[in-house]
Amino acid sequence: MRSTFMGLETSKRGLYTQQSALYTTGHNISNANTIGYSRQRVNMQATLGYPGAGLNAPMTAGHIGTGVEAGSVQRIRDQFLDRQFRQETTKLGYWGAKTDAISQMEDIMAEPSEYGLNQAFNDFYQSLQDISTNSQNASARKVALERAAHLADSFNYINSQLKEVQGNLKNELRVETDAINSILRQIANINDQIQKVEPNGYLPNDLYDARDNLIDQLSEYVPIETSYTKSGGNALGIAEGSVVIKLKGSGTTLVEGNKVAQLQAQGKSIDKDGNITGAAGALTDDLTEFQAFTGFGVSNLVSVEDAKNLQPNQFGASSIKVEDMQIGGGKMISLAHSYGYEKTGVALPQGDYPNSMQELSKLAKAFVSAFNQIHNAGYQLNSNTKGTDFFKIENDGKVTVLITDPSQIAASTEPNEEGNGKLAILLSNLKTTSLSNGKVIDLGNGNSITLAFTAGEDDLEGATTQSFYQGLVGKIAVNGSEAEKMTYNATTIQLTVSNNRASVSSVSLDEEMTNMIMFQQAYNASARMVTVVDETLDKIINGMGRVGI
Repeated sequence: MRSTFMGLETSKRGLYTQQSALYTTGHNISNANTIGYSRQRVNMQATLGYPGAGLNAPMTAGHIGTGVEAGSVQRIRDQFLDRQFRQETTKLGYWGAKTDAISQMEDIMAEPSEYGLNQAFNDFYQSLQDISTNSQNASARKVALERAAHLADSFNYINSQLKEVQGNLKNELRVETDAINSILRQIANINDQIQKVEPNGYLPNDLYDARDNLIDQLSEYVPIETSYTKSGGNALGIAEGSVVIKLKGSGTTLVEGNKVAQLQAQGKSIDKDGNITGAAGALTDDLTEFQAFTGFGVSNLVSVEDAKNLQPNQFGASSIKVEDMQIGGGKMISLAHSYGYEKTGVALPQGDYPNSMQELSKLAKAFVSAFNQIHNAGYQLNSNTKGTDFFKIENDGKVTVLITDPSQIAASTEPNEEGNGKLAILLSNLKTTSLSNGKVIDLGNGNSITLAFTAGEDDLEGATTQSFYQGLVGKIAVNGSEAEKMTYNATTIQLTVSNNRASVSSVSLDEEMTNMIMFQQAYNASARMVTVVDETLDKIINGMGRVGI
């Protein structure tokens, strides 16, 4: 026979379970605006019915329910949407950083505008044409020198600004590497806490949220893969366990349980000719020293505390190479592709900024070389003195004007020929003259010079200075446009996935208010049931067997 007090226990269980649901609803409402919070629910389950199975089980009219209990408090999360969100975040991190880097480059080039290098070229060529029509005019010659100085300054400004931004990119690489290491340590620390809680049969939902929020942040920097290891003990079946994080594409483990690997941004030095030399080492904090980024040195898996005190020799030399990582692989790879990285079999660093600086240097060298060769073939004002080098370019790409006296401008093709400005015309025609090794320049009267260039250094291979520069600017513009479009696409897709994820995991105040009313009514009903059982027991105890009283 079942207990007379069985109904009281059933109602009590209902009270406690609905109370847990109300508390969980309150927790959801309190965290409605908490970033990364996932709504939680109480998984209610019916308790075992009466009587239980057995040979001595009493005969009853049926299997009678004994109430409800809160089996667990579970957060609502969709791991498929999490993976999709992180993949899109990785792409957005890559293209967003690339857009920023190229945008800065476009600002430096300032094309088309009246302040850009193209306008400086045009102004200088125009001043030479003015000399060709009046080679005796001192003012025209002085203007030509001033515009030559402006042209040199324009080259130098662009070169120095590109180097400055490139140095900032290097510093950002180092800063972001430190940020990655910090996130990895925090994830390992949370893993450790989860491993201590789960075996006791609890679900540390808020720790799960904190960890997922950190993984979301990490996915912006590098492409990652996640898997989970169960904690063992009395851990519930729906317990997530500790996360294992690997770098996608390389298989390098970054976090496993409470162990963590640390990354070190590494690079190789660049010699005066721009070639990559030396062994890989830590990327220095000296913004004036250029290095080619080679990749990440990765430490062994160590405890969180030991990870804070790793020495430089504890990082492997370029364990993860940039060239082995995919385009769209996060902000770090984008910074490397912009700053400059080592590519196997290529002597010069590759990347947006190195490529643009190499092209700009090639243009400057070709222009200076061609201009000097033609200028040296002419004669100075009313003199039989041959022309000398007009410009000079240093190994670091700095262009300077060597001539200080306007009369030293060799505008004449013949010695001591007053009013001869034919060479100035040839110099101004460099704007539209295709430059390649062996190019013949006709000086008139049966005279000519053959231009000599060095392949790979200052040979424009038939392009003019104008077309070569326009090609450089056009390439930057195309890359910038592509980056902007890809950033827009990645932003749109990430927003869509984020909204889908939010529809599953985020707190809806309307829904929580509905649940609160529902659980409140269930709680009130359970309380009323306690009263009913109490009145029933009162009748049994105090009212039965007392006839006539």
